[in-house]
Amino acid sequence: QNYEIPVKEEIEVYEEPLLNQDAEIQVKEETGIHVKKIHQYLCNQCNKDFSQKGHLIIHQRTHTGEKPYQCNQCDKVFSHKCNLISHQITHTGEKPYRCN
Repeated sequence: QNYEIPVKEEIEVYEEPLLNQDAEIQVKEETGIHVKKIHQYLCNQCNKDFSQKGHLIIHQRTHTGEKPYQCNQCDKVFSHKCNLISHQITHTGEKPYRCN
């Protein structure tokens, strides 16, 4: 499915140039300046905004009910690939975590 994705315009304002992410954190902690990230992708259903188009597409599955990831063992479906991968362990009997 193709969705029309509205783009929200925002501007970042800094009092001083930031050299890297560590500098961004330092500026926030030492001066209390809030550095706003640009979230330019807007959900047309609930107006939640995202900085990356892929995150918006995944979010939109909560509205559409789309579940594109299907288990090839039992046909159960998932909206997130990571949930499919976790589920597939139930078929292998693998226990990747050990109790202390």
